[in-house]
Amino acid sequence: MTATADTVEARGPGGVSWLWRRQLGYYPNTGARITYLVITVLATVMLYYELYVGASVSPQILANLNMTFTFYVTALAIGNLIGAFGSLLAGLADRFGRANLVVFGLLFTGIFVAFVLPNAPNKWAFTIEGFVVGVVEGICLVATPALIRDFSPQVGRATAMGFWTSGPVIGSLIVTAVGTTTIPAVFGLSDYRHVWAHEYVICGIAGLAVFVVALIGLRELSPNLRDQLMVTMHDRALIEARAKGLDIEAALRNPFRQLIKTDVVVSAFAISVFLLIYYSAVGFAVIYLTSVFGLSTKDANGLGNWNWGFNAVAVILIGVLSDRLRVRKPFMVVGAIGGAVMVAVYLLLAGLHPSYYTLAIVLALLSFTLGVAYTPWMASFTETVEARNPALIATGLAIWGWIIRIVVAVAFLIVPHVVTAVTPIVQYGPQALLYESQYPQLAFAQANPQIVAEARKLDAKYPTQVANATRLAPELAFIQSNISDYLTLSSYKSVAAIPAKVLTPIEAKAGGGTSPADLAKGATIVSTIMANQPAIKGVAAVSSKLTILQVYQKQLTALQKVPKSVQDFLTAHEVALTQAQAVQVAQWKRWYWVCFGGIIFFLFSIPLLRGRWTTAAARKDEAEHEAMVDAELAAMGAQA
Repeated sequence: MTATADTVEARGPGGVSWLWRRQLGYYPNTGARITYLVITVLATVMLYYELYVGASVSPQILANLNMTFTFYVTALAIGNLIGAFGSLLAGLADRFGRANLVVFGLLFTGIFVAFVLPNAPNKWAFTIEGFVVGVVEGICLVATPALIRDFSPQVGRATAMGFWTSGPVIGSLIVTAVGTTTIPAVFGLSDYRHVWAHEYVICGIAGLAVFVVALIGLRELSPNLRDQLMVTMHDRALIEARAKGLDIEAALRNPFRQLIKTDVVVSAFAISVFLLIYYSAVGFAVIYLTSVFGLSTKDANGLGNWNWGFNAVAVILIGVLSDRLRVRKPFMVVGAIGGAVMVAVYLLLAGLHPSYYTLAIVLALLSFTLGVAYTPWMASFTETVEARNPALIATGLAIWGWIIRIVVAVAFLIVPHVVTAVTPIVQYGPQALLYESQYPQLAFAQANPQIVAEARKLDAKYPTQVANATRLAPELAFIQSNISDYLTLSSYKSVAAIPAKVLTPIEAKAGGGTSPADLAKGATIVSTIMANQPAIKGVAAVSSKLTILQVYQKQLTALQKVPKSVQDFLTAHEVALTQAQAVQVAQWKRWYWVCFGGIIFFLFSIPLLRGRWTTAAARKDEAEHEAMVDAELAAMGAQA
């Protein structure tokens, strides 16, 4: 049947009912099938872009909406928990279909992301609105891999799942790419709302465009077709012949009871803890890179381009290789071991000062290895579910979606208690860095806090003498170097009383030469000394105590030019920032070691899944299956 015929079949009779009647009565040809797969992947990319867009501007969201890091992460955890039950509801897609869930989910999330979330007046409105979006996305993001499975036989499943897996990866890549392009390198607190809201508006408008594409073009298989096991395209005729007599109700009876089994549940949990490192990158990479390594928000998003770009290459490339070699498990082992090694390397960099490109290479290799393991797992998991009941793919994926969101929710509830240093760094750090770039003299204060503190004490104890010492700095410097000349000047009551033969040499010495300009400068210094004898004597009386002010006079004078509001901000938060910066590296390391442990657990779960370890054994299974298909088709033909 041609692609055009399939589409007509799906539309049914009359009117615009084709906008929701999407079921195909026949398995589509390659061209139509690829079209449906491409639209599904596009929808997946968009849904994950919408889900992750906030991560690119998380420091600005926290500061603008006055969220603590604990509040932010707890909201993420609860959002994942709510999304978990959305995923569980998506199991109904086995009974009611998948395509409409995706199409109208795109409409809902596009509207919310473009118009509702950017206008949230406070953190509570923003969080609750995000929960609503999370439920819808939880449903859609189970329906999309179910559609991918429906349109891809097992031989070719890893390639198809590789493209689906690229959805969250490319979604993350788009987040960082758009952020790198549209977020200014430097901006102040007053710009925070515009910066993060702008990213949401861009994302939401793109989501509505994808909705239009899916509304027009997305289709799905009828239950009679999708509820069967398809190993190769060779099975097509047999599947279509069987479809007429398939008992759908019997196949869908007690769906969760059929799939709550060790191989399904433990495997879903294992991949969930394996992906803790991925979800940490999605949720916290910008926060981690800006706080631990001092990068700007723009540069942190730039590193995300390396991270997600290499992951996108891996999930597609390894999907193709897995299908060509007909094995999944060896790729999972290699990817997991490589991922564990790169997590350890990433941990060793924390607390050091690696270059931008060192971080880029490490993140690229880490992300690539994760992709090596994940795509074959997705293919193998759906094959494991099919081995139990091919009619319950959406239910199996709903179990996986529920477990992964529960694990992420629990993990996100734990993170704020492990990494307590983030809140002051995120809330006050960006503004402190901005002030430091505007006022380079603050570097002296940071490097010499005891000197600055002592200077402030002296300011408070001797305000008049300190003020006079600053005001009369050139005169005092002259006096200190020329004490005999000062004593000479002090013996006269005024400048007018000083003989020219005494005054002129002193003025030349004070001005640094005998030119008219030097003499004029010297005359000003001498006149000031003569007019301020009481003030100079007051400074001299406590000069031993003001030594520190004299030694660091230039630096301290420069610090006085920093606005009081800036000084007050830094004074109010510098203790909390200093303490947080001192402990944050150790705290983040604890969390990333938990992620490392998740990868190790995943390694031990691999034998539970369906699939061969060698190409020879897999090809033998495929040959036996094709012989069985030919025999069954021959038997049907004989009966006809």
